[in-house]
Amino acid sequence: MFSSYDGLCTIGELAERTGLSVKTVRFYSDRGLLPETSRSAGGHRRYAPEAVERLDMIRSLRGLDLPVSEVRRILDELDERDDGAAAGGALEEAVAGRLRALGSELAALRWREAALRLVQECPPDERAGRLRLVGALAAPPSTDSLARFWRGWLPPRMPARSVAAFLEAAVPRPPEDPRPDQVLAFARLHAFVTRPCGDGARDATQPRAHAVGGARAPAVLYAGLAEAYELAGGEMRRRADPAPGEALDGFVDAYARTYGADDTPAFRRVLAGRLAADPRLDRYWELTAEVIGVPGLHPEPTPGTAHDWLLAALDAEVEAASGGPDGIRAGEGRTAAPSPLSDGAGGVSAR
Repeated sequence: MFSSYDGLCTIGELAERTGLSVKTVRFYSDRGLLPETSRSAGGHRRYAPEAVERLDMIRSLRGLDLPVSEVRRILDELDERDDGAAAGGALEEAVAGRLRALGSELAALRWREAALRLVQECPPDERAGRLRLVGALAAPPSTDSLARFWRGWLPPRMPARSVAAFLEAAVPRPPEDPRPDQVLAFARLHAFVTRPCGDGARDATQPRAHAVGGARAPAVLYAGLAEAYELAGGEMRRRADPAPGEALDGFVDAYARTYGADDTPAFRRVLAGRLAADPRLDRYWELTAEVIGVPGLHPEPTPGTAHDWLLAALDAEVEAASGGPDGIRAGEGRTAAPSPLSDGAGGVSAR
């Protein structure tokens, strides 16, 4: 209870009791967070004893860096409750929102710290180039440029579900707590997919698989390859050497179904020859592996490295059977598809 005759206090007395400045108390009062009880004859604000507890609550909420608008919602909810408990959800929503915002801020700080270390630790003659690379990215960086690259390259009219599944596998997420080498790899990946092509035609060439068998054929091919890559990834995590098996059978079957062919030894020989001659986006997958990699651990499979593993398994199988009775050489027989991850002639635009 205040010492005045009516049990109320002035704004100065309230500031002294709570340890806040008069300016701060007036600010909260002006914003409607701290209602005044009455005014003196001279027009000065006067507050009830409960104002001390209310100011303590305001100070605590503001100490959590909650904005004034959220503090007002929480206090309004408290005023509506008889038991004084903040159990209606405004506090929970405000804290959850602040945690999300803080997570984004921390992610940006961690990215900037790693980028600064990258520049600090590199040789002086490389700093200008690295500054240009990391300066082209936000902190933390967006994956929009990578997604745009693949969306512009994937077959037209490909089902949205198939596109989303491919992007999930092909677009690496920036690490939440990156190392300097991961920042550099992601920056190089961004530069790789955004630099203009030599002739200015971003989509001048496309894999022939995109134009075979109608609009549905590419989706069939990509769905089949996704299953094969997942199986191959399991083998790669076990550090198994490329070899025939379920993964390779699914890989070949994806091409055979797309082109209406039978999975025969002759088809496998032709497919091996076609895929071996088809340039690849190796640089993209190398950088992707660097972005998601963990030092000391076996590299995590990517669609590109899984494709390489499967192609090596196919080559090994064809070579082992090269003395077969049909005598068909790679490159002969029925035309097979190029890899949907290819580059150059019959593939994605040279970059």
